[in-house]
Order: sequence, then structure tokens, then C-alpha cells
Amino acid sequence: MNKQTFALGRLKQGQMNKTEGAYKMHLEALKQAGEIIDYWFESAKLKVADNACWYLPDFLVLNKDNELELHEVKGSTHIFTDDAKVKCKVCAGKYPFKLFVVYPKPKKLGGGWTKEEF
Repeated sequence: MNKQTFALGRLKQGQMNKTEGAYKMHLEALKQAGEIIDYWFESAKLKVADNACWYLPDFLVLNKDNELELHEVKGSTHIFTDDAKVKCKVCAGKYPFKLFVVYPKPKKLGGGWTKEEF
């Protein structure tokens, strides 16, 4: 039996979970180092389909080349559901933004973040 792993619960829109908060700290460090220009949490809502299907990426990031990127933060690859993957694929194909899914690396592997372009 294949057991699905889910996040521990959804917070109200505009509230970060612990993983998103940790990623915000990572983005802030990148900003201070001049690696990115700025970032915003839950500030862009993209229409996926005509039947009221929307995608709200966790972070909108302005990189040092003045390009906007979408960053979706997941606690692990197991939490990235098929529904979320479909939304990401559609948005990556429909809109002119690079879309990245980021996961925390285990501390035993040195910590940090894995960033995969979708």
C-alpha cells in the first residue's frame, strides 16, 4: 500500500509555515548578499484554467538579472502532490516566469535548499 504524505495543515493565506519561514530567511540572506534584488510572499495569483482554478506560488522573486521567478516551497518531495504538480506544469508552460520548486536539504547532508526548475 502506497501511503501518501501530506503537510500538517494549511494556514490562512498570508501566513507562512515553518518551512516557508526558513526559506524567507534564505531569500533574505541572498538579498543581503546581492544574489537577488527582492522577494514577495504570496503576492501573485495566476489563473490555471477557466473553471476558477488558480495557482498562488509561495514566493515571487526578482533575481539579479531583473527577471521574475516563482518559487514553490515544499517540506519534502513526498508532499508535492499530483494536483500541485499539474498546476506548476501548466503555469510553467503558460506564463513567462521560471518556476522553481524548493525543498530543504536534510541537516545530515549539510542543510540548505534543493532548487528544481519545473
